[in-house]
Amino acid sequence: MTEIRTPRLLLRRWTDDDLVPLSEINADPEVMRWIGEGETLDLDRTAEDIERWEEEWDEEGFGIFAVELLGSGELIGAVGLSIPEHLPEVLPHAEITWRLGRQYWGQGYASEAAQATLEFALQDRGLDRVVAINRAGNEDSENVIRKLGMVLERDTTDPRYGHLLQIHGIDLTEYEA
Repeated sequence: MTEIRTPRLLLRRWTDDDLVPLSEINADPEVMRWIGEGETLDLDRTAEDIERWEEEWDEEGFGIFAVELLGSGELIGAVGLSIPEHLPEVLPHAEITWRLGRQYWGQGYASEAAQATLEFALQDRGLDRVVAINRAGNEDSENVIRKLGMVLERDTTDPRYGHLLQIHGIDLTEYEA
């Protein structure tokens, strides 16, 4: 079982106990504001996400982690890697992504989990490049991306929703520098 421990977090695979806490995070309009069309997700859609993420683990050898606080075991969100099929121009590279409950914002958890995930991607899984796809205007995610050392490469339009997206990237040699 793949797990990553950081000073404050445990990144791990999903369990049945994670469905309700993640669906509560997904039901918050502020959390979902920058994701997809910005719509909240109910329990069924959250279950579909978890199922898809677990399938990606099986197929790719990486995926989206459940993120919990080490001290309490409380689920605070999801951070990990996925294949951005909706954006063929960045394929075959994996995308790093994160979604945390609002009460956990501003405490460095997203950066801590994303940094551990980036290291996992480039050093453990042998990926040579990782991208981050950020919807233009999402300054909080932009800050995390900068902390990861990723560089803005280009703007593009989301083919599904028409939003302006910013593509950032980092490769193994840039990460090791």
